[in-house]
Amino acid sequence: MNKNQKLIIDERLRLCAEFVRDGSRLADIGTDHAYLPVWLCQNGKCPSAIAADINPDPLERGKETIKNSGMSNIVKARLSSGLKEICADEADDIVIAGMGGELIAKIMEECSFAKDSSKHFILQPMTKSEILIRWLCQNGFEIINQDCCIAANKCYTVLLVNYTGVIDEKDELFCYIAKLSPKTKKTHRLFVQNHINRLLKQANGDVRFAVLADKLKEHINDCK
Repeated sequence: MNKNQKLIIDERLRLCAEFVRDGSRLADIGTDHAYLPVWLCQNGKCPSAIAADINPDPLERGKETIKNSGMSNIVKARLSSGLKEICADEADDIVIAGMGGELIAKIMEECSFAKDSSKHFILQPMTKSEILIRWLCQNGFEIINQDCCIAANKCYTVLLVNYTGVIDEKDELFCYIAKLSPKTKKTHRLFVQNHINRLLKQANGDVRFAVLADKLKEHINDCK
């Protein structure tokens, strides 16, 4: 990629980008190649961005993307375990993508400014989204929006959340469906169906998973 060439991102990162507010300063946690922060800055949605990763090798790939894009003056690469090396006044919107739901919850829990209600968090769990959603509800975070997309023949979900302080003990079904609308969006239905398929596999060792799978089936059938 040369300095005059616009970066192209896949649907998973594009969905994350859609939830980022215009004019917000970005922190991208687990940035890897730094595609998302570079794309957002190239397209004028973000005036500045921090591309952060816990591992040096992915961060070097990110630095290369930043350099080749000509964005070195506004996109900064930083070695950071989660948000530990990110200051509250450096970012308005924080993307945490491409990792498991449990790890995202841990990063949120360890973030010193997660409970700043002015911050928006865009979360894209690769696995165990239900664990992340349960943690969010139990720790005072509101799910403002949620959507799904297909990328590389896989279905992903992205959540937009911020802190309200309201503790909400949702039932188990909500943790799997949250803000999704299987009735109106095929990708939402596919994402829930993937939950069902996984639960049915787990049911071989525990019948409770089969009961939950049946409840999810009933829900999406009611949505037809």
